[in-house]
Amino acid sequence: MRYFVGLSLAATSSVDTGVAIIDEFNRITFVDKLYRMNDIMYFFDNFSSTKDSEICISMAWDRTMLNGKWRILSKPYQLVATNPHMPNQENWTQRYTNRGAEYFKTLTEKGANINRFELYLTRQSLHLNSCYKERSPADCKFLQQALKYEWGFEDIPVNMMPVSQLEAIVGAILARENYLHPENIKQISTFKDTRVIDVIKTPKNLFEIGQQTEINV
Repeated sequence: MRYFVGLSLAATSSVDTGVAIIDEFNRITFVDKLYRMNDIMYFFDNFSSTKDSEICISMAWDRTMLNGKWRILSKPYQLVATNPHMPNQENWTQRYTNRGAEYFKTLTEKGANINRFELYLTRQSLHLNSCYKERSPADCKFLQQALKYEWGFEDIPVNMMPVSQLEAIVGAILARENYLHPENIKQISTFKDTRVIDVIKTPKNLFEIGQQTEINV
C-alpha cells in the first residue's frame, strides 16, 4: 500500500499545521492538526509507512518583519528586495520561513520522498482557488465542497473542517499525482535543496484514477 501525505506547514507554532494522509483508493486515512515542531517530528518519527509514502510539504510565508502594515503586504512578493535604499534588515524580505527545513532534510536522508509546494499556486493549478478572501469562512467552505464533490473525497464530513487540514489534503493530492503521473509534474524551484513542484496541467479526474488503481489491484 502506498500512502500520500500532505503537510500544510504553518510559519509558527501559534498557528495550526495540518496533516492529511490518503491512500491509493482515494480514502482519507488520517487527518489532524499539529502545532509545535516537536509535534511534527513526533508524527513522522512514529509513522511506520514513511518510506512507503509520497510526502508534500507546503512552504510557509515568513511572517517576521520590522514594523508596518505595508511590509506584511509586500513581503510575500519581495517588491522592494532589489531597492538599495531599503536594506534587507533582519531578513524581513525573506519570503519563506526555514522552519523544519533541517528536520525534513534528515527525513530525506533516511529514505523519505519529500517535495515542497507553494500552496496558493497549487490550489490555482488544481482549480481549487476561489473568488473569496483566502482562508475566509467562504473560501474554506468552497475548498471543502470542491474536495468532497469534485475530487471524490467522500470521507470529508459535512461540518466545517479546519482550513489547515483542507490545505493538507491539497498537498496529498499533489503527492499522489507526483507518484502516479510524474510526467505531469514540473519543478518550479528548489528550497533548501528540496524540489518545489506543481502540476503541469490539472488532472481530469483524480477520483477516476483512484477507481482505476483499485480495479488494477
